[in-house]
Amino acid sequence: QLQASGGGLVQAGGSLRLSCAASGRTFSGHVMAWFRQAPGKQRELVAGVTSGGSTKYADSVEGRFTISRDNAKNTVYLQTDSLKPEDTAVYYCTASRSSRVLNAARLYEYWGQGTLVTVSS
Repeated sequence: QLQASGGGLVQAGGSLRLSCAASGRTFSGHVMAWFRQAPGKQRELVAGVTSGGSTKYADSVEGRFTISRDNAKNTVYLQTDSLKPEDTAVYYCTASRSSRVLNAARLYEYWGQGTLVTVSS
């Protein structure tokens, strides 16, 4: 129901735009978020956006990443700029019926398959 795309290999300082298209149901009333998981590390919240448009970012990406949503297209985006090697991870889009962006991955009900972002130094 959630299909993530847009990952790839990019040099440090570069940009990628990740997209997550939802199908089968509307997520306009859900919190939408991006998590990432690097090898050997726990899945962590990168950014989230509420149905009303309020956003929350991890400290490590604040000012470099921007999350947005287009409810008409049932799609959420993550613009990643000034990428660093430590941003390398599989990025997952997810949705929650919560009214606010939550940090814990276990509280999200819907998950996409993930898209790999690799940042070379």
